[in-house]
Amino acid sequence: MRKKILVGFVVIGSLVLSGALALGSGAGTADEALQKLLEGNKRYVEQQMTGQKLSDAHTRETLATSQHPYAIILSCSDSRVPPEIVFDKGLGEVFVVRVAGNVPDPVVLGSVEYAAEHLGSPLVVVLGHERCGAVTAAVEAKGKPEGNLGAIIKTIAPAVKQARTEYKGADKAALVETAIDDNVKLVAANLTKQSSLLKHLVKEGKLKIVAAKYDLDDGQVRLLK
Repeated sequence: MRKKILVGFVVIGSLVLSGALALGSGAGTADEALQKLLEGNKRYVEQQMTGQKLSDAHTRETLATSQHPYAIILSCSDSRVPPEIVFDKGLGEVFVVRVAGNVPDPVVLGSVEYAAEHLGSPLVVVLGHERCGAVTAAVEAKGKPEGNLGAIIKTIAPAVKQARTEYKGADKAALVETAIDDNVKLVAANLTKQSSLLKHLVKEGKLKIVAAKYDLDDGQVRLLK
């Protein structure tokens, strides 16, 4: 009888732990959240992924009525850079907003604000990546950009302009990579300028914003200073 009770406690404990992990309660601060992301990326690079364990039916049922993601990821829409995979995360862990060139408009900003204020996520990661098509298009653009795609190019243009002052070489690929880095850093820096809510949360120490870049070749995410 005692053995059955102990087994029952083990089963219940496992279910509670699974639920707690799914709700993202293991990372209460921005630094802890960032560490969890980087550890997940390390598992991804080393092909030791475990995120699928938090994508099962039980986790889905646990999250059916609420969510508490510990990180917000503003990333490019590129099909090769799905944040849930490159950070090895399961259901309920990360709140992902994806748009070409990882650039925010009012709708994107509103999405980030929602996760930061209403869901309590303490960390925003602006994630760019190598050989970004949107940034490449902005570098190659001639004349005044038009249409919806032109709106993306126009938003990235300040980073391209800055990159041209930093890189004086003739290698276009190197210029593109410089512009990608500058774009990620400018987006991260400007989030608090574009959103009074995010600015307030950062000032209160409730939110941290970092810039990062994904390497298409080795799969590693590196923080940008």
